Amino acid sequence: MAEELQTAIRPTRQEDYPEWYQQVIRAADMAEPSDVRGCMVIKPWGYALWENIQRVLDRKFKETGHENAYFPLFIPLSFLQKEAEHVEGFAKECAVVTHHRLETGPDGKLRPVGELEEPLVVRPTSETIIGATFSRWVQSYRDLPILINQWANVVRWEMRTRMFLRTTEFLWQEGHTVHATAEEAMAETRRMLDVYADFAEQYMAMPVIKGEKPAAERFPGAVATFSIEAIMQDRKALQAGTSHFLGQNFAKAQNIKFQDANGQEVYAWTTSWGVSTRLIGALIMTHSDDNGLVLPPRLAPVHVVILPIYRSDADRSRVLDACQSLRQQLEAQQYDGQPVRVRIDQRDIRGGEKLWEYIKKGVPIRIELGPKDLEKNVVCMGRRDQSPRQKHFLPQAEFVARAPELLAEIQKNLFQRALEFRESVTVRIDRWEDFRAFFTPKNEEKPEIHGGVAMCHFADTPEVQEKLAPLKVTVRCVPLEGEEEPGRCLVTGRPSRRRAVFAKAY
Repeated sequence: MAEELQTAIRPTRQEDYPEWYQQVIRAADMAEPSDVRGCMVIKPWGYALWENIQRVLDRKFKETGHENAYFPLFIPLSFLQKEAEHVEGFAKECAVVTHHRLETGPDGKLRPVGELEEPLVVRPTSETIIGATFSRWVQSYRDLPILINQWANVVRWEMRTRMFLRTTEFLWQEGHTVHATAEEAMAETRRMLDVYADFAEQYMAMPVIKGEKPAAERFPGAVATFSIEAIMQDRKALQAGTSHFLGQNFAKAQNIKFQDANGQEVYAWTTSWGVSTRLIGALIMTHSDDNGLVLPPRLAPVHVVILPIYRSDADRSRVLDACQSLRQQLEAQQYDGQPVRVRIDQRDIRGGEKLWEYIKKGVPIRIELGPKDLEKNVVCMGRRDQSPRQKHFLPQAEFVARAPELLAEIQKNLFQRALEFRESVTVRIDRWEDFRAFFTPKNEEKPEIHGGVAMCHFADTPEVQEKLAPLKVTVRCVPLEGEEEPGRCLVTGRPSRRRAVFAKAY
């Protein structure tokens, strides 16, 4: 119990996981609530993390032949109405602009006037507006494929919000492509799912399950939706990215036609895919602990923070000069194809306060450097994948030479730790009684962390969703990898060829 009382974040994960999550964000100075209900201010540390996510994904998109473009924030209401299932799926979340100017009323207060001829929906997603544009761009099979990505913000009106996971406005990228055949469009859908999975595992150090969504979880208007699913430390699943095979549904709604090689006019096949700032929430909940944020080195805004320690002006000059020299040596080293990212904190505040600030911010490596270290030509190193109490004294030259190797080791450790956790909470279940017991908390008033991932046989019918609803469990996906296994659906008893991923989810 004494160990628990010394954590930097209260409550701990076990005591109150949702509040722990909010406190990690606050302690790491990543974001804060804004003056607009349901929206957040992403602060520099949080935005630097998003920039690193953008940088890597943007490179991956361009390596797979995609180009960046930008489309309007406002979508004519009539565009959404053209695809009935799509508008039904988003109708309750849409923010709508109905007027185009403000005037001062008799009471001295501003009021909207100048009603628009047609209301404009603030972008919840861009399939319709981009589809209308594509209908002008596509004339012949020679124009295809079109591979476009957009970095943007979107608005989905949320009643219950949580920073990074579900906010009224959030940042994302959305890819939109047009193809001549169904086979090409499906190949693109699967290729981008693979890009997301590779990014999640190789950069976020977050193991994911690639799979196809059941009908009830499918993107509105899509023929098939694929996702990557990650398991958080409270044993809930989080959908970390999606890729949609839209078939010809949006092409028909937006009149995206082309003349094929035989001179026939046919509808195109389209896809869309996206990830958002929700990835930051996923990263927080995958790796962080009761002392704060833990960042995988490949995405960390800073790899190494150097903390000068001195008590006199004479020591100050000598220590700061040594810190600058150490920084230059480290920045000459390459990690993940770039110079090691180093920060020296010269602020005039207590050393212990600085140290804990960077522990809570999740910086992979902390270096304390003082007069005694200079005399011995060593550095005092702490690693964020280890206990804050654990320190290593290394010869300075050895540390500089090994810094890239240490960062790679931390990256690997975080992935392995997350993978072992997921495996420890994954079970195979074949009886409904066992399933219900697995997902039922012992204390309904203040549920403890419970459940996990249940791998069960599944037949995609509405009956399954109805029976799962009271337990707040959903079918996250049917995995794309692994061998087929004949069995019977846990709920309906119908024949099944594969087990699906069942979990409570965000």
